[in-house]
Amino acid sequence: MKKILLLNGPNLNLLGLREPGQYGHTTLPDVEAQCRATGQRLGYDVECFQSNWEGALIDKIHDYGRLYKAGEALGCVFNPGAYTHTSIALHDAIKGVDGLPVVECHISNVHAREAFRHQSWISPVAAGIVVGFGVEGYVIALEALVRKYGR
Repeated sequence: MKKILLLNGPNLNLLGLREPGQYGHTTLPDVEAQCRATGQRLGYDVECFQSNWEGALIDKIHDYGRLYKAGEALGCVFNPGAYTHTSIALHDAIKGVDGLPVVECHISNVHAREAFRHQSWISPVAAGIVVGFGVEGYVIALEALVRKYGR
């Protein structure tokens, strides 16, 4: 069964605790369980990974670039958190694994928030973007990835 990476950046391990008015009460383990179930329904194995460390996220993208080239992975759903607005290194990692479809996903509508959140270094290299649908956005992103690139 092909794999899909569900990748989450800094502070997303605090889902359900951090700013519940902005991000809701659903925890990251809840999101991961929902995404694994969605993946199974769609015929894919969803691997979940979260890190507060930029280098660990880059390494995971590189790993999936290799799996994609080997025909073992379909793509990645990625919520880069605050790295969205700061990380040229993540931009370059996605660009460097030429071909791996990455769907950028954000729980809140970043464009309706502070001005510094309007710039994304990930969007220019993303296959698509899902923003503002709460944690349901992860499932929307998985389904879109499979519809566009699967089977």
